[in-house]
Amino acid sequence: MKDFVCEDNVIHDEVCEQVTVDMPDENELYDVAELFKIFGDSTRIRILSALAQAEMCVCDLGAVLNMTKSAVSHQLRILRQAKIVKNRRNGKEIFYSLDDDHVLSIINLALEHIKE
Repeated sequence: MKDFVCEDNVIHDEVCEQVTVDMPDENELYDVAELFKIFGDSTRIRILSALAQAEMCVCDLGAVLNMTKSAVSHQLRILRQAKIVKNRRNGKEIFYSLDDDHVLSIINLALEHIKE
């Protein structure tokens, strides 16, 4: 454990002051942590991965992911409330897609990271 702790007790004031100024506020960091909690579920990641390929309805997602419509709907509700997916109505059907390009970027960055 000694390799992971400084041997001297020195505080680098300039660095600490700059980091304090540049860090996001607590509320923003809390929101980021909440976002990552949502991304922390493999079922939701599977849904997002499918939606990264195409706009899909609940029935399509269920077929592709081998899930019930109820299970897909439950996860989509969570993703929609977090503004990670959006929906649009076409007659009696509701189609889902990623809310914006940021969601796709997060997924792609995570995939890149695990492939390293």
